[in-house]
Amino acid sequence: MTTASDSPAILEASGKKQSTQQERFEKVRTLVHSDSSSASAALAQEVADMIQERQAAGKGFVIGLATGSTPVPFYRELIRLHREEELSFHNVTTFNLDEYYGLTQGHPESYFRFMRDQLFDHVDIPAEQINIPDGTVAMEAVYDHCLDYEQRIDQAGGLDLQILGIGRTGHIGFNEPGSSKDSITRMITLDRVTRQDAAADFMGVANVPRSAITMGVGTILKAKRLVLMAWGGNKAEIVREAVEGDVTDQISASFLQEHDNSTFLVDEAASTALTRFQFPWLVGTVDWDDRMRKRAVVWLSGKLKKPVLKLVDEDYNESGTGELLASTSKEAYEVNINVFNHVQHTITGWPGGKKDADDTNRPERAFPFPKRILVLCPEPADAFIGIGGTLERLKEQGHTVKLVFQTSGNLRVADGAALNFARVVLEMAEQELSEVSNWESQKAYADSIVQAIEEKGEFGIDPGRVRKLKGLILRGESRDAASVCRLEAAESEFLDLPFYEKGRYRRFQSTEDDVSIMNRVLNDFAPDIVFATGDAGDPSSVQSICFRVFESAWNELTGADWRQECNVWLYRGRDRSYEAHEIEMAVPMSPDQMDRKAESIRKFISIGDDDQNALTRNREAAEIYDALGMAEYEAIEAFQKWQGAK
Repeated sequence: MTTASDSPAILEASGKKQSTQQERFEKVRTLVHSDSSSASAALAQEVADMIQERQAAGKGFVIGLATGSTPVPFYRELIRLHREEELSFHNVTTFNLDEYYGLTQGHPESYFRFMRDQLFDHVDIPAEQINIPDGTVAMEAVYDHCLDYEQRIDQAGGLDLQILGIGRTGHIGFNEPGSSKDSITRMITLDRVTRQDAAADFMGVANVPRSAITMGVGTILKAKRLVLMAWGGNKAEIVREAVEGDVTDQISASFLQEHDNSTFLVDEAASTALTRFQFPWLVGTVDWDDRMRKRAVVWLSGKLKKPVLKLVDEDYNESGTGELLASTSKEAYEVNINVFNHVQHTITGWPGGKKDADDTNRPERAFPFPKRILVLCPEPADAFIGIGGTLERLKEQGHTVKLVFQTSGNLRVADGAALNFARVVLEMAEQELSEVSNWESQKAYADSIVQAIEEKGEFGIDPGRVRKLKGLILRGESRDAASVCRLEAAESEFLDLPFYEKGRYRRFQSTEDDVSIMNRVLNDFAPDIVFATGDAGDPSSVQSICFRVFESAWNELTGADWRQECNVWLYRGRDRSYEAHEIEMAVPMSPDQMDRKAESIRKFISIGDDDQNALTRNREAAEIYDALGMAEYEAIEAFQKWQGAK
């Protein structure tokens, strides 16, 4: 991992690949920063230096830009440099990678609108030097429009730098699996996974455009420099495939391996699947502490498909982990026993601790009992997806549980749910008005909801009244889900954090107001345990922002008595599951508990998400533990202790 003080230049990498033993599996230069903020700041400063060098020489600078959440911190840093350090963009010409087909420039989810909101409206770049594909061009004119876009890039002198993100399918721009290396700007049909990832932005996957105009892989590769940014643990696996795997048109980002000046710029979370971090013993000497031994032995067990206790010396020596045995001066069986016990001790049916039990080898301490347990849920379904079974168990075992919904989640609620509510009210009003009751105000309210939704159109921005109604609908579903997990209505609190209520996906920014609300919740409840999620998410995601709000509030309360003894357990909701070696508490679930967890998730009718794959992940965790030689369970919910808690 690099820091601001020792970070190598990002843009001065002509012909360079990885050069150290630890990086030998990486086929393209990959720089790892602690977080997206430091990486974005470093890149923005280098871009600013290059722009100013060109200005001093009387030359222009041509940059290709990306959209989506990934480049947002980079754009914010460029804006800061413009405002605080007088960086001018008067000599900059931009070309955007892509645009949804069928969206007007004023559409709230168009990339034209996105770029104005996130960069262009805040700097001094001349409007005539901004180039973005037109998503409204007639179908019969798309081909000529794409050729013209290519010609405009050539006429500008080519791209000096192209900024890229990476999708879950490994795409750059909208170059979905199957895009050839020599492809140029064109219309493309969007992959199902890509559309699912954009579903929240468009209030449901059915509303996401099916086509887009995108620069081709060949167009991108003609840029003099390429920088691909990736943030968050959800990008870790695809980053590894693009950096260490074969060059293939199934992962268009892998073509960067063949470019003379390309760099992957990633944060710590997005780097975790790279061999030097995930399997460091394969690339060099490591410090064999307990954590590393567990990681290596669990990996070896999975690689050879042998339970931990059946591994022998030859397995270690022939699979690159012989150094582990040498470092301990022990035979394989002794190492196996030690790791087996470590893994076995993560399993507990008492996630809040067991009263009067010897807690020496238990994940959670026995006292105090019962405990005050705070469960943080960024969007209303997250806690049920991540720890639905554990919620029920904590309640059954007598703990005081408080479930805190940090945001209303109203942006996930489909228009149809609000319309259904309004229409029911209208029908009731018609019946009641014909008899005795005074329903004029209710009818007027329902009419206003229907009118507001019709006026905003399919993808417009909900006015405050509609968002409030959607939040109330989801609030009711959240209470229903909580009741399935044995929680009473009074055991839930809805914070409606301001960053969410005032924002929109990919445009959220938390403030001190959010931290103040979280601070109040923590201090008033004074928990013994906190369950939280979002630590490894995309920095612009609701989950990640909520976690950072919690972290800021936590750090402000260092002097609180309760905080000194409070444990923070991290869970995964929509983010990638924990690897077996990362799990520090594994809570088994019975078939009946799985059924109730599924029922709690199904209560979220209005958001229409298919989150039942959470159950599949729980079963897969149990299968992994079974393969390691542990007891066989129906399913497991997994947790990791937050190292930043103390």
